[in-house]
Amino acid sequence: MEASLPREVAVPARGLTELRRSLRDEVGPLASVQALHAAGYAAGEEYYRGFLHAASDDVSAMGSEGFWRHLRRYFRQKGWGELRHEAPHPGVGLLRSGDWAEASADSESQPSCAFSTGLLSNFLTHAAGGAVAVLEIDCVSTGSDCCSFAFGSEATIQELYGVLLEGSSLDDALARF
Repeated sequence: MEASLPREVAVPARGLTELRRSLRDEVGPLASVQALHAAGYAAGEEYYRGFLHAASDDVSAMGSEGFWRHLRRYFRQKGWGELRHEAPHPGVGLLRSGDWAEASADSESQPSCAFSTGLLSNFLTHAAGGAVAVLEIDCVSTGSDCCSFAFGSEATIQELYGVLLEGSSLDDALARF
């Protein structure tokens, strides 16, 4: 018997922004990022199940192009925004959005889409059949033109994060792999 679809509740995007601010004010920046990431990760499996249900074709038979097209449509229909996939490196993929729902127009010093990084990590882990780490490298909340999420193996994303912390651009960081 097929498992029932997850129960969903529509929450305005501003609710995520206010939740992030409230958590940051109550428990501090690091704890709020960890809490939102964990909550997003928990939601990722349910999103993937909904994605499979919404697919008109067998996802495993879609091929890469069909998968990313369906993912783009699915997240747009769920209200997250326009998401596009890029493959700048064999070990690192990117998902980008100029209107991502979790980002706020308010100025932030750090990328603010922690819930999304968790959600996308679990979602992509289920899609890939193995662990996929996600790192937000750009965010509309920090003044970037778009939110950019890098994804790949845990070791690759940790290494990418370290190189980016040194001040390298994404292109320079990827050239070092």
